Amino acid sequence: MAKNGVLAVAAVLLAAGSAWGGEGEQGWVSLFDGKSLRGWKAGANAGTFKVADGAIVANGPTSHLFYTGPVENALFTEFELKVDVMTREGSNGGIYFHTAYQESGWPGKGFEVQVNNSYTADPLKTGSLYGIRDVRQTIVGDDVWFTQHIIVRGNRVVVSVDGKQVVDWTAGDDRGRRRRALSNGTFALQGHDPGSTVCYRNIRVRPLPVIDWKLEDLHVHLKGGLTIEEAVADAQRRAVKFGVALNCGVGFPCQSDEGLHGFLRELDGQPVYKAIQGEGREWMTLVSREAMAKFDYIFTDSMTWTDDQGRRMRLWMPDEVFVNDKQQFMDMLVEQTVAIISNEPIDIYVNPTFLPAVIAGEYDILWTPERMMKVVRAAKEHQVAVEINSRFMLPSKAFILLCKAEGVKFTCGTNNGGRDDLGDLEYSKRMIRECGLTKENFFTPRPAGQRAVDRWKRQ
Repeated sequence: MAKNGVLAVAAVLLAAGSAWGGEGEQGWVSLFDGKSLRGWKAGANAGTFKVADGAIVANGPTSHLFYTGPVENALFTEFELKVDVMTREGSNGGIYFHTAYQESGWPGKGFEVQVNNSYTADPLKTGSLYGIRDVRQTIVGDDVWFTQHIIVRGNRVVVSVDGKQVVDWTAGDDRGRRRRALSNGTFALQGHDPGSTVCYRNIRVRPLPVIDWKLEDLHVHLKGGLTIEEAVADAQRRAVKFGVALNCGVGFPCQSDEGLHGFLRELDGQPVYKAIQGEGREWMTLVSREAMAKFDYIFTDSMTWTDDQGRRMRLWMPDEVFVNDKQQFMDMLVEQTVAIISNEPIDIYVNPTFLPAVIAGEYDILWTPERMMKVVRAAKEHQVAVEINSRFMLPSKAFILLCKAEGVKFTCGTNNGGRDDLGDLEYSKRMIRECGLTKENFFTPRPAGQRAVDRWKRQ
């Protein structure tokens, strides 16, 4: 192996120790567990990247390691990124942002922040915003850890190395060079060549703007073996309050007041909201208003209904969906959704704008502004909040912005199927940032007398 191979750097890594972990400052999230490449994916020459002594070590043929983990769905727009880096003599590397996974070659999307303290074949030194703002002075040396700090906010990129600012660039200020625009994307680490060894550790990001209030996941189910004790422990770990819901409807666990009362007994004394998810359009006939009123809130979706030919459809079941004419189907879906919001005693519309798999790929075409506004106006009129659902990553940003403009409130929800997919609200958090939502835009369960069931009149 070359003199700057993995074995040669092991002693330095052991002496320095692993700095992986959160900073304790609000909003910072670790992207690397210090033990494995979980949440990262390399293109060609994946063997270039290994984990040794708490660091990702890049040494081998040209390769790039892309972040593909759950944080923000690996799609970052504005953020702060900090990475601790160490180079061996004569090594080159880089940290990319706003990029996207590709199998081989130099990343074609995004921006590279250079890592180079003594690689003589390239004059651009550590901290350069490659090809845009050059740093030609060596700031730090080899064989020592230093921190690369990248801030992207609005159209501005600031790069600091060990606390010293070396780049401050505003998109559009290109001084005659090819114009570059900031967008969004993931991060990547570079393995430059077989003669280079670069170590990366303590990789942490703070998506911007920081969400400075405690989120609530109001769509949690005790399914797939998940117990209430496990759910509470998970909520405490994530510093999120849960709302735990019982599915009520034909063919579901609860079809009577007795079922509702049993669920309430199961949750008695637990630090969670208690909720009902109405399933199908018959659910209201199975339980009494008095039993419903014992819960903190009620929600439903528009994924189960009967079409104009009398066929009952469950939109998540491909064999039970009938789409002969896409436009006609969408008109029926919108009509059904508006009727559900208007006539059922619900506080939240969940899994919003869900489409069956056969037409889901045409979401942005089929959910026209006119169709979206019909649903938004119904939610506004009937004081029904709209869920930002992280499981299905719905609704679209366009729908959320229409709701925001009309003053419709929001909730966050995972809609888990069991203990293994109880999510981290990443889509919800990303939409909060991208749509400029604040705590005031969010629904909180209302006191008795102000809930939908209190206003509801049976048809």
